[in-house]
Amino acid sequence: MVSSGIKRIGISAHKRAHDLSDFGAELDMIEALGVDSIEIPTFDLDLVVGGKVRRPQLDVLLRATRGRSVGYSVHGPLAINFMDDAWRLPRHFDVLKASLDVAAEIGAEHYVMHSGLMPRQQATGTEAAYERQREALSKAGDLARQHGLVVCVETLFADFKGDGYASSPMRLARELATIAHDHVMATIDFSHSYLKMDFDGDRASFVAEIAALAPYAKHLHIHDSFGRQDDIWMYTEGERLAYGHGDLHLPVGWGDIPWQALMEQCVFPEGVVFNIELNQRYWYAAAECIEATRALAAIAQTDRRAAAA
Repeated sequence: MVSSGIKRIGISAHKRAHDLSDFGAELDMIEALGVDSIEIPTFDLDLVVGGKVRRPQLDVLLRATRGRSVGYSVHGPLAINFMDDAWRLPRHFDVLKASLDVAAEIGAEHYVMHSGLMPRQQATGTEAAYERQREALSKAGDLARQHGLVVCVETLFADFKGDGYASSPMRLARELATIAHDHVMATIDFSHSYLKMDFDGDRASFVAEIAALAPYAKHLHIHDSFGRQDDIWMYTEGERLAYGHGDLHLPVGWGDIPWQALMEQCVFPEGVVFNIELNQRYWYAAAECIEATRALAAIAQTDRRAAAA
């Protein structure tokens, strides 16, 4: 049954000191904003070294995270790529396994990982890469189940030069339907998908593409952009903002992502997390962005039957 349903609001933390000595202060500041969950950027916290968990660093992180009133999600290493050449996949899987161990100790519910990237090539090579990814994600789902986690595969754009390939939201939905694993779901990054559809010359299909993936999306990455390619040399981040180019990670409402249409036409799983990924440059607008995200969540549609885990 489609309803207004239960949704949660989260926001991603940022690393301060490399030794994580002040990470507790970061979490204090975020918790004071009144969010339901915090996404921990384990991809940049020096927690995994050569495919193994670095215990002393993890212990520091655990001291910062424990005893709080919020839930957690984790964003693992961005470089994990199950569309990579077959001979490199064991290395990716070692890093994933260690990263899932970290996420489990933190007590995270969702583990976010990127969907595959690869060079553009003929269809036979592309389909072989999808087959590798399906097999690896199925194994990842088995590991996630053991830890009580859900792997949420994030939508991407490839590059601004046309040399790379990334799945469209609709193709990722097809892949997840084929895998059919209750611990392998999706993260919709709306800006990533907007950039992808713009590059492909198919902005008109953006909302329909997202709607196809929405029933699998237990996790959302919320930030705004204009979907414009980052194809002009810029000297400063402020210039990129002036032009509206690239994956800007803006507060909701600063770009032109059609949020109203998305919330009207998409049906998400019950309990979906609206996690804000805000560029540190715009953190002064964090409270404003949380308020805007709450307004989106209030009108979003959910369906208990869409939640597979």
